[in-house]
Amino acid sequence: NYKSGVPICDQIVNGFVRMKALGLVESGEQLPSVRALAMELGVNPNTIQKAYQILETNGIIYSVKGKGSFISDDAAADTAVIMSAKRDFRAAVSAAAELGLSQVAVSRLEKRIINLLKEKYKPPC
Repeated sequence: NYKSGVPICDQIVNGFVRMKALGLVESGEQLPSVRALAMELGVNPNTIQKAYQILETNGIIYSVKGKGSFISDDAAADTAVIMSAKRDFRAAVSAAAELGLSQVAVSRLEKRIINLLKEKYKPPC
């Protein structure tokens, strides 16, 4: 999304992190090549390469020279996903504080979001 204000590279990284968190990609699954994904998304291959480097640094993927990039095993990738979520949460809370939201207001918002998510993902009875 070119209009979101979030850099394309970050959107790609976040997309893979979300896919891993939701179980949409499995351990050992091969990612598209840099060139193929760049063509599919209509972005510069350097952007994809940078995103893959960030994902690898965070332990979400690993690369095998001459073979490509793959989703890391569940334990390492899950830890990376949790760390990424914590970073995002810290950034959001920091932004809210900088905008003048009190700790009480942030806590209320957090509870409201968690309750909405519980409802959204509540198993049918």
